[in-house]
Amino acid sequence: MKKKYNNITVLDRAIAVTEDNYISLTDMLKAKDGEFFISDWLRNRNTLEYMGIWESINNPDFNYGEFATIKSQSGLNSFKISVKEWVNKTKAIGIMAKAGRYGGTYAHKDLAFEFGMWISAEFKIYLVIEFQRLKDQEFENLDWNVKRSLTKINYRLHTDSIKENLIPDNLSKLQTSKIYADEADVLNMALYGITARQWRIQNPNKAGNIRDYSNVTQLICLSNLENINSIFIKDGLIQSIRLERLNQIAIQQMNILTNNRNNISIKNEMSESDLEKPDTAKLKPNS
Repeated sequence: MKKKYNNITVLDRAIAVTEDNYISLTDMLKAKDGEFFISDWLRNRNTLEYMGIWESINNPDFNYGEFATIKSQSGLNSFKISVKEWVNKTKAIGIMAKAGRYGGTYAHKDLAFEFGMWISAEFKIYLVIEFQRLKDQEFENLDWNVKRSLTKINYRLHTDSIKENLIPDNLSKLQTSKIYADEADVLNMALYGITARQWRIQNPNKAGNIRDYSNVTQLICLSNLENINSIFIKDGLIQSIRLERLNQIAIQQMNILTNNRNNISIKNEMSESDLEKPDTAKLKPNS
C-alpha cells in the first residue's frame, strides 16, 4: 500500500484514501452507530467468503488452506478474528492494519465498499460517489501534468533546428522572433488548420493560445510534428512542402490515436473536419 493519502468526505465523515485505492475502514467505522469493531464485520461468514474470493482473484500467494480452516469456524459463537490474524494466516493483501500518522485498518476499495454496506446502504452509495469523484479529480490532474510534459517534448529539437538552419546571424531579435512564430504556425496549420493569430481573433475571450486548449491526443501529435519538422528543416525542404507533408502526417496520426482508445484516454477529441488540408497561402514561406 502506497503512502500518499487523500481525503474524501462521506456523510460529514473524513475518510483517508491511498493513491493505490485503499480506504480507511477505521475512518468509516466512525459513521456506524453503537459500539462496533472491524473484527465484528470479519466474523460474518459472508464477509469471509467475499474476501476469500477477492484474494483468490488478486493474490497468487493467498493461503487457501488457512482460509478454509477460518471459514469453517465462522458462525460459531466463539469465533473471532482480527485483521492481523487474517493477514498473517492467509497472507491476504486486500486488508491491512498499519501504524503511524495515518494508522488504522485499510482495505482495497472492493472490500471497503462491502464494509460500507455493513455500515448502511446509504453510506455505501455516498462512499462510491465520493470515491469516484476523487478518482475523476486525480485523472484531471494527471491529464494536466501529461499536457505540461508533452509541450516540452521535442520542443528543443524544433527550436534548435530553426536556429541552426533558418536564422542568419545578422537578424534582429524581432526578425528572429518572427521566424520562430512562422514555424510555430506551420505546426498549428498542419494540426489545427489555423494560425495562432486567427485563433485569437476567433476566441477573443479566451486566455492563452490554441495549444493551451488542446487535448492529450493533439499534444502527442504536436510533439511528433515538432520532431518531424526539425528533420524537414535540416533536409532543406521549403515551408510550403513541409506544411503539406506535416498535415498529411497529422491526419494519419490523429486517426491512429483517436481510434486507439484502449491505450490513450482522450477528452474532447478533434473531429476529422478539424484536420482538413490547410491553405498554404495563409502562411508566407520563408524560403
